[in-house]
Amino acid sequence: MAGGWAKDGAVSEQIEASINDELARMKARKAPVGESLKYCAECDEEIPERRRVALPGVKLCVDCAAERDGRPQDRGGFNRRGSKDSQLK
Repeated sequence: MAGGWAKDGAVSEQIEASINDELARMKARKAPVGESLKYCAECDEEIPERRRVALPGVKLCVDCAAERDGRPQDRGGFNRRGSKDSQLK
């Protein structure tokens, strides 16, 4: 699939590198620790006991966690799929 000066398998290597980068980013994300809160830190609604047991250290109710996770997060790095021109800018 790769052409020009790219070696065979270059596209597969780029895909593999992107996947490994994303996996490393997800593993580095801090998981909640400590004792779970009984009430949500943002809206003061009660956090169900089943959620507190399933996720030790949970601080947010399902609705607040879903809202927070839905926000776009900035990620550093460079554009692996961009053209050479876009990487020079």
